[in-house]
Amino acid sequence: MSNDHHCDLPSTVADTCPAAPVDMSSNPPDASEALIQFLYQAPIGLVQMNCAGEIEMLNSMSAQLLMPLASEGNLDNLYTVLEGVAPQLRGLADAFGAASGTVCESLRVAPPVRRPSAAQQILSISVLKIAADRLICVLLDATEQVRREQRDIQMYLAAESRIDALTRLPNRAAIRERLQQAIDRAGADPRSRFAILYLDCDRFGRINDADGTMIGDKLLVQIADRLRGSLRMPAAANSIGSMPARMGSDEFVVLVEGDVDCIDAEAMARQLIEALYHAYTVDGRRLHSSVSIGLLHCAEFDGSADAALHAAHLAMLQAKVAGGAQLTVFEPAMQMRAARQGTLEVDLHHALAAGQLFLVYQPVVALQSGAVRPASAGVEALVRWRHPTLGIVPPLEFIGIAESSGLIASIGQFVLNAACRQFGEWRTELGPDAPRTMAVNLSRAQLLEGGFVAAVGQILSRNRMDAACLQLEVTESLAAQDELVQRRLHELKALGLTLALDDFGTGYSSLASLHLLPVDTVKVDRSFVSLAATSPHHRVLIDATVRVARSLGMATVAEGVEDEEQARIVRDLGCDKGQGYLYSRPLAPDDITLWLRAAAPATIEMA
Repeated sequence: MSNDHHCDLPSTVADTCPAAPVDMSSNPPDASEALIQFLYQAPIGLVQMNCAGEIEMLNSMSAQLLMPLASEGNLDNLYTVLEGVAPQLRGLADAFGAASGTVCESLRVAPPVRRPSAAQQILSISVLKIAADRLICVLLDATEQVRREQRDIQMYLAAESRIDALTRLPNRAAIRERLQQAIDRAGADPRSRFAILYLDCDRFGRINDADGTMIGDKLLVQIADRLRGSLRMPAAANSIGSMPARMGSDEFVVLVEGDVDCIDAEAMARQLIEALYHAYTVDGRRLHSSVSIGLLHCAEFDGSADAALHAAHLAMLQAKVAGGAQLTVFEPAMQMRAARQGTLEVDLHHALAAGQLFLVYQPVVALQSGAVRPASAGVEALVRWRHPTLGIVPPLEFIGIAESSGLIASIGQFVLNAACRQFGEWRTELGPDAPRTMAVNLSRAQLLEGGFVAAVGQILSRNRMDAACLQLEVTESLAAQDELVQRRLHELKALGLTLALDDFGTGYSSLASLHLLPVDTVKVDRSFVSLAATSPHHRVLIDATVRVARSLGMATVAEGVEDEEQARIVRDLGCDKGQGYLYSRPLAPDDITLWLRAAAPATIEMA
């Protein structure tokens, strides 16, 4: 190899490189000398070598790039120089059988950093075969290019990290950042206002359970699209900077900024409720998913973005409790109630062990002409909580907490054990005057427990209770759920007990699908009974329910009977049994005993 690598440019190189005019001096060199000077001064590294990697020519830039890698400054063989960072080069060249072509292109390597304070350099290596025994290596300092690419990637990831992958709406991080900016502006300028609409899709979990998460995801995409479109409608145009976002699962947020007061925000929320209420078509299925909305206006708030979102979320939960497809405006008292619920959740974990839970029983009576006879009654077991400092905590407060905290299965087991034990005591004490049946509510968590059916059998056996005397009640929406729930219900029926469909009319099944549910009794929801005296429509619904149930061999119970007019209507419509305050409030075991033993004073005359 020549001692002056840059001076001897073989003809193979010269033949493959076009000549370029170079003004070297007042006496221009010939084309060959100009080309040599051009290649030598090129801002890229050029190395010519033979198939063994022995360097035949290299320019100044290549020497500059390779020298930090060369052992003792030896640049005789390119493969040897690059062995530590690109050991595969020799194999790639040996395996390349064509007479010419690209052996490798833009192979990036990171030479070792010699000094702790030095920045990491990145080299790009390309190897071209130009003849059977000649190769050219092109070396580039790709450090800045890699840095630009990394910056571009970081910017892309930063943008993507603020976009929900499913709906392509801004996500929680994006809305939280934008909301904090709105809060800061409102704090600095009273004229800068904002409102938060927190949306939750009502009963979306039921759609996921019934139709699968793929259908649920497609529905969420349609909801997001309709949300975008609704915010572009003229009615929403007065609100500056309306930004929708997906918080996760089936929850969305709309941040409204600008000249917006609470009345404007309420109008927008009601517009969204209306727009999102209409049916969706997903893969040929017609689905309904209304939204509940919690509204927080900046006039009712002073805090961080997280606190604002939490407050709007609390208002949304109140809208769902109110029945869904409704708007609730945040009030400070909601935070006090939320704090109470947090305290109750902690205390509920100790309530079972401390013996604070107890049962009361409400009679379920046969509706006959003349009088309700105590001896014909069954009872439904209802759980109560006697808190050591708060007194009696209503079931509406703690049952939801039990479900969300995972305690509902344990509480359900306690109720079933205590109710069956009490039933046995009444049988022993009262004989023929004892209740005919004991009804106990079931939760989804209990049904999904692997050993639940066997546990029910053991409880019946331990209390020497005839299985036919036990009625387990499930809500309409639970009974219509997946195959596992259906299978578990059939396994329970195989024990000989009966199943009741509670709150019929409030879930998703219909009279047409009632025959698909493995139940023996249909309990007409109190919301229908309460309107029976004033609403012909509700009387028709009760009548239809009774007729369909009777045709399927099912009994019917009217829930929430509170006055004699309601009692007369449900009896005339053919309901077999009634339950409600007209007959008795839920009573302690000793009071139920007195009720059952009562004669004429406890007999309730029917209108």
